[in-house]
Amino acid sequence: MIETPIPGTEPYTALFAGTESRVPVLDGSLQRYTNLDSAASTPTLKSALAAIERFMDHYASVHRGMGFKSQLSTHFFEKSREVTLAFLRADPEEHTCIFVKNATEGLNILAHRIPFTTERDVVITSGMEHHSNDLPWRNVGRVVHVKTLPDGRMDLDDFDRCLRAHGDRTALVTISGASNVTGFINPTGKLARKTHAAGALFAVDCAQLAPHRAIDMRPLDDPEHFDFAVISAHKLYAPFGSGALVGRKDIFAVDAPFMSGGGTVKIVTYDDHVWGDPRDEAGSPNTVGAIAMAAAMRTLEEIGMDAVAAHEAELTARALDGMTAIGGITIFGDRDPANAANRLGVIPFAIEGMTDVQAAAILAYEFGIGARNGRFCAYPYTMRLLGLSAAEEAAANARILSGDIRTVPGLVRVSFGLYNTPGDVDRLLHALDCVAHRKFQGTYIQDPVTGDFIPEGWRVRYEDYFDFR
Repeated sequence: MIETPIPGTEPYTALFAGTESRVPVLDGSLQRYTNLDSAASTPTLKSALAAIERFMDHYASVHRGMGFKSQLSTHFFEKSREVTLAFLRADPEEHTCIFVKNATEGLNILAHRIPFTTERDVVITSGMEHHSNDLPWRNVGRVVHVKTLPDGRMDLDDFDRCLRAHGDRTALVTISGASNVTGFINPTGKLARKTHAAGALFAVDCAQLAPHRAIDMRPLDDPEHFDFAVISAHKLYAPFGSGALVGRKDIFAVDAPFMSGGGTVKIVTYDDHVWGDPRDEAGSPNTVGAIAMAAAMRTLEEIGMDAVAAHEAELTARALDGMTAIGGITIFGDRDPANAANRLGVIPFAIEGMTDVQAAAILAYEFGIGARNGRFCAYPYTMRLLGLSAAEEAAANARILSGDIRTVPGLVRVSFGLYNTPGDVDRLLHALDCVAHRKFQGTYIQDPVTGDFIPEGWRVRYEDYFDFR
């Protein structure tokens, strides 16, 4: 068992691979890499790596063979399904777990499986969604976007208006549990209650929320239940190409799957076929990825999601407090350190007089800090946060289409994970103070094709750090 952390210590960092890795920086030294990009992808829990290493001695095909290794592999693949359902507090009698590559694939499968009709063809989503919870729905239904407020929160009054306007035509409401751009957490229980009262299904993109908060899908007779949820293992400290779509058995027990082939059928003749259950896992599955994800979930539950949330709230409050004190930095979203416990540790910001691309490059090349910049696969939401007019957004789009991405508006984002420490926050604050006040050494040249900034004279041979041997 993992012991409760002692105040003032940093017990979580040692649970992760790569936290002591050193990377080259512009002055010629090696600095410990400060990973502040968990909203994109997380490092690996050592428990997930250890589970894979133990399992690989026994690995074989699942659901296919009578050999001992095939039987063992099948047993633990199905056990991983049970762990995933339990992690989301999903009832195995009511919900099924479908393993997928990631949340994006899960949402695309779900878009194919929702029972749209000519009477119910509307999908209500929000203006703060990741592209993965927006674009798939445009192919299958009429999408209505709930507005966001100027600070980035969902406009809950507009949600009510959308539901009133389209209620009897709404097939599905699908909302992110938390924003990958601002860290705002949506009131999914209340939204689910209103959705079900309107006779629609309710789905939650939990990819961003699951590593940071406990999730409870609830029984189907609870008006605040989730009908569907998706997660990605690469955001859950097990980046081995797995994820899960968890949803109602009655929905997935009818109609053809999104993909068909081996593993989806009970019977096939030359003239007919009978679908199996689950029927949405075509081909040989990513058994290793599923086992790694289950191992990571077990570790998070041993730590306790309340402890995870408290640790990250401490880091977020420290960062917000320090960033506010540095002149020349604009924080988007909730800037109040006192609210850190009510949001995720995701902070988007801009540095006055500097593009997001250059700011992120300086953080990387001179301070060994990994941050994200751009629009974070949430282009409309980011443009709204930036306050761009329709004309300004159209001009930016025109530049992109012409091949010029050098001046596309964007933000820098730092995001915290369980492995981060107060020292990581302090390194960030020192770096931001240097960048904001132009106390950096490099001369940065922008690549006209990629738009990236690279310091003049920078040379690195990646084979010195990794190869395929």
